[in-house]
Amino acid sequence: MLTTPTVKPALAMPEFIALMAIMTSLVALSIDCMLPALPAIGRDLQVSDANDNQLIISLLFLGMALGQLFFGPLSDSLGRKPAVAIGMAVFAVGSLLSIVATDFSTMLLGRILQGMGLGAPRTVSMALIRDMYQGQAMARVMSFIMTVFILAPMLAPAVGQAILALAGWRAIFIAILLQGLLVLLWFYWRQPETLLPEQRVPFSLQQIRRAIAEVLSNPIALGYTLMAGFVFGAFLAYLASTQQLFQQQYGLGAWFPALFALLALAVGGASFTNGRLVMRFGMQYICARSLWLLTGVSLLFCVIVWQFMGHPPLWLLVLYFLVSLFCTGLLFGNINALAMEPLGHIAGVGAAVVGSLSTLISVPLAVLIGGAYQGSVQPLVMGFGGCAAIAILLMRWTEARR
Repeated sequence: MLTTPTVKPALAMPEFIALMAIMTSLVALSIDCMLPALPAIGRDLQVSDANDNQLIISLLFLGMALGQLFFGPLSDSLGRKPAVAIGMAVFAVGSLLSIVATDFSTMLLGRILQGMGLGAPRTVSMALIRDMYQGQAMARVMSFIMTVFILAPMLAPAVGQAILALAGWRAIFIAILLQGLLVLLWFYWRQPETLLPEQRVPFSLQQIRRAIAEVLSNPIALGYTLMAGFVFGAFLAYLASTQQLFQQQYGLGAWFPALFALLALAVGGASFTNGRLVMRFGMQYICARSLWLLTGVSLLFCVIVWQFMGHPPLWLLVLYFLVSLFCTGLLFGNINALAMEPLGHIAGVGAAVVGSLSTLISVPLAVLIGGAYQGSVQPLVMGFGGCAAIAILLMRWTEARR
């Protein structure tokens, strides 16, 4: 059900969903467009270990974790729209650094700054949705947003590969920067401010500390934030290593974007399905069933991978990923909505803390799982299964304290 909006929305729901989806998809574009270019970037910037190329993906999320802690409170202080504008300025600086990078350190610094800037649209979009919706209605809206959002990772690798072939990897950063500026113009032109001046609170580090303390002391917010970190950690490891896995280990070459799009469709289909089912079955029911299925399928596939010495048939691996990513897609919207449920009174900074803490958990996990890749899919499968099993324990602990 709808909460009373702070400002009567000028946007019809389809446009609002499209705008929020495209804002959040800037993160996906900044990742997935890069995937086909990782070997070329590594060669040009003289990276010795191919696994280090994964840092181009992982460190963007590290920057985003830091950015969310800043831009969430800033959006509660200045309003949603100014926070997005400042974040996009930081994103532009990071993009320019990546465009002109001549060494790997400069590239990683640019990626961290890009991530910090992207913390604004990611956090503010969550706060905007929370300003107007709550509970299962919020989960439903977020699921439909995820359905539109999934078009970005489906198309992005193919777009990145085309740009790479025509103009080189630096042109990919230019294209992403231009899209960010266009999204900012759309957002400023069409989206009303949802936080009225009398509802704003002064920006302070103490406010951030209080919000962190509230999340850490609230078992519902804390439990689901930790769950989000573990679930997303496995997914981020998949994103960071998928280019090595499919283009190098399985030798797919130019077919990699098509397979990546197929697998991304599993996440999008799950989000759409969740939007239809969540009002009937509830968020906790769907989360629990998804986690048990993901754990069981991963344990079974670990045995299969061992029998094939780390290199199962491609069709079998694709089938496993379709099931695993479908489960992951069911989890994304529900876990975030459950974590935000008790934080409506601090929606902006609450979204920032939930997003930041979960990302700070997921990035080291992804680096650990992805760094274990040595030509075998076993670490990634174990990562999915292990993270899902831990999430089950966390959910039991959380719901016991509701």
